[in-house]
Amino acid sequence: MKLGSIKAGGRDGTLVVVSRDLKRAMAVPSIAPTLQAALDRWDSTAPRLNAVYQSLNERTDTPPPWSDDSAHGTVFAFDLAPLAAPLPRCYEFVDGSAYLPHVERVRKARNAEVPASFYTDPLMYQATSATFLGPNDFIVAASEEHGIDMEAEVLVVTDDVPMGISAERAADHIQLVGLVNDVSLRNLIPGELAKGFGFLQSKPRSALSPVLVTPDELGENWRDCKVHLPLVTHLNKDLFGEPEAGVDMQFNFAELVAHAAKTRSLSAGTLVGSGTVANQDVSKGASCLAEKRMLEIIATGKPSTPFMSFGDWVRIEMFDKEGKSIFGAIEQQVVAQGD
Repeated sequence: MKLGSIKAGGRDGTLVVVSRDLKRAMAVPSIAPTLQAALDRWDSTAPRLNAVYQSLNERTDTPPPWSDDSAHGTVFAFDLAPLAAPLPRCYEFVDGSAYLPHVERVRKARNAEVPASFYTDPLMYQATSATFLGPNDFIVAASEEHGIDMEAEVLVVTDDVPMGISAERAADHIQLVGLVNDVSLRNLIPGELAKGFGFLQSKPRSALSPVLVTPDELGENWRDCKVHLPLVTHLNKDLFGEPEAGVDMQFNFAELVAHAAKTRSLSAGTLVGSGTVANQDVSKGASCLAEKRMLEIIATGKPSTPFMSFGDWVRIEMFDKEGKSIFGAIEQQVVAQGD
């Protein structure tokens, strides 16, 4: 099934069930007012939400746009709705760096070796989760000098995960899959990492795809706890990259979840990111500007592609084998703070 949220009902939005074709949606307050509430009781809410999902898929009518009446269980047009992030805020967001080609290129560009441990132990950091941007919200930045960059990633959402769980058992706790634009301010990163205490100012709010989907919705494209489809990124309407998300992923999502839960349990609604999707095959393009710049440095000694400027647009999307959008598109414009 597919789930989203509407900008209504406060900071946590209003949970809606969305049809497979992303055309219809319905709020389900009698089941769960928010996605977090649904995840807190997933064993009981998931079957009821799925029943609504199946009924939406059977409809062929053209529904009206969202209105106040829609909050009471009427069907409305999802593509016209005021979208929030499906999970507008959550208890925890941990982001990995599971695609080693990305790590290798960044290191090679600064003549640094990749530590051997990177191939056996996932890289991961604690990201901000107090607020996620909706899929069409602006990327608000204080300065272009900060090096504004998009990062197209896949993510999963868990239910409650016990501490010390194995990767094999962690797979059963992955309940939803989606996309994230993990916005980075590249020129602030080196100074922060030099302090030896991780990211803070260099990682502003991230944006989530319009919907999150259950793994079964991906069919054969979800296997080995990976999504085996291209992740397509456009920058200012030009194709920027379409690397295969299931290729060159050193650690699958079950392994990432188990890594995050090694010394602590994870609460229902925890988001686990894949890191920037990247392939060894550079003909597939990239998922962030930093990687393209690193390839330019490796080839010519200096970057020629700038970071994002005010007014630039990014679009991130994933399609099934029939060319239909699975999660909807993250489509955002960069704007100056105060505009």
